[in-house]
Amino acid sequence: MVIKQNSLNHKGGFYFFRIHTKKLDKLCNGFGNLDNFLNEMLKNCPDEYFNSGPRSSMLKLKLDFDLKKVEGHEVCDLASQGLIENSARYNNNHLKVQSFMLENDNNTIATEVPIWLKHDEADYYMDLFKTTKPLTGHIDLLRLENDKIWIWDYKPNSNNEEFASTQIYFYALMLSKRTNIDLSNFRCGYFDKNYAYMFRPDANVLKKNKYIKEFL
Repeated sequence: MVIKQNSLNHKGGFYFFRIHTKKLDKLCNGFGNLDNFLNEMLKNCPDEYFNSGPRSSMLKLKLDFDLKKVEGHEVCDLASQGLIENSARYNNNHLKVQSFMLENDNNTIATEVPIWLKHDEADYYMDLFKTTKPLTGHIDLLRLENDKIWIWDYKPNSNNEEFASTQIYFYALMLSKRTNIDLSNFRCGYFDKNYAYMFRPDANVLKKNKYIKEFL
């Protein structure tokens, strides 16, 4: 079976974590820890982490990133195709886009990747989240391109997003911790069928944030 799946019953609903094994084997050279992590999550996802505690998608914290906005990016074209091709297959636009990219895009290796961050794995964790419970999330789309791990989030109205970059930054941080791959190897972005917004996750961005400085 080329595509393997683990249906995850986590807070907020079911998440269909899937990996494309052939593309993973082909593209994951140099990122063996990522390969190992994704395959481990097919069998042993720590579901208990995901049913309480903070979620990255709910964060309302502004962090400063140098966002690059591109009209008609490759992922925008893929989203547009997915919405059309899968219009009768799914009722959910996320599934339309995710499934199309996993099945047809040469660089997409996984969807709805479960990730988490423990309270002792990041500076200022307790100041931000006021709990020792793990921060959790699910990465919409994981791509490997030009020797970088790209974390993408599909946002149907990307122009109106205020906190998307913060959400995706924490996705990158969480996956970096889970795989022990340095954050410099990651790139982040969110997109719809028209626009894509991209940035490099800065390991020191939390230290630069005005809200964080109040605790120093």
